[in-house]
Amino acid sequence: MTATGIFRLSERVFRPWKNGGGQTAEIVVSPAGAGFEDFDWRISTAIVATSGPFSAFPGIDRVLTVLEGGAMALTVGDRERRLDAESEPFAFSGDAPAAARLEGPALLDFNVMVRRPLTATVVRGPLDLGRRAAGQQARLALLLEGRAGLARLDLIDLGAAAPERVAALAGAPVLDVLIAG
Repeated sequence: MTATGIFRLSERVFRPWKNGGGQTAEIVVSPAGAGFEDFDWRISTAIVATSGPFSAFPGIDRVLTVLEGGAMALTVGDRERRLDAESEPFAFSGDAPAAARLEGPALLDFNVMVRRPLTATVVRGPLDLGRRAAGQQARLALLLEGRAGLARLDLIDLGAAAPERVAALAGAPVLDVLIAG
C-alpha cells in the first residue's frame, strides 16, 4: 500500500492473462505482496478483449463492474447477466464456472475479490463519507471523474489517505468499496 493511500491509474502495469483473452493490472492486495493463493482481498482492473472463460477462484467472492468500452454477457453457473458501463456492480462466487461473451469492442472492468469469510460491497454513486459496516476492514473509492488532484480511475484508500483529501472527495462519483468480515 502506498504511504499516501493513493493508487494512480498512470502507475498501473497490465499483464497478459494466461488464456490470452485480455490483460489485468493489480491495484492493491492485502496483505501487501500476497499472491493468488494467500490474499485476503484483491482489487484490480482488467481489459477483456475476447469472449471466453474466467479463471476459477474457489473460496473467493467477486464483484465486477464494467468501467468503459463494450458490453458483455457474463454467464455464472447457469445464469446470464448483461453488463455494460451503466450496469450496477455484479457480485458472484468465484466457485462457479464463469464465462464472458463480448457484445462489442473490448472493455475495461473493475474487480474486487475477497476470500471468505470476508465480504465486499461495491456501490456506484456519490461518495458518502458516513458509510460504514460492522467488522469493516477497508474502505476504498475508485474515482469515476477527476477531483481533488486525482484523475479518473485513480483508487484512494479512505482510511490511509490524508483526511483533507478524503473530505474533498465527498459527493464525488465513485465506485465505493467496503470490505468487512
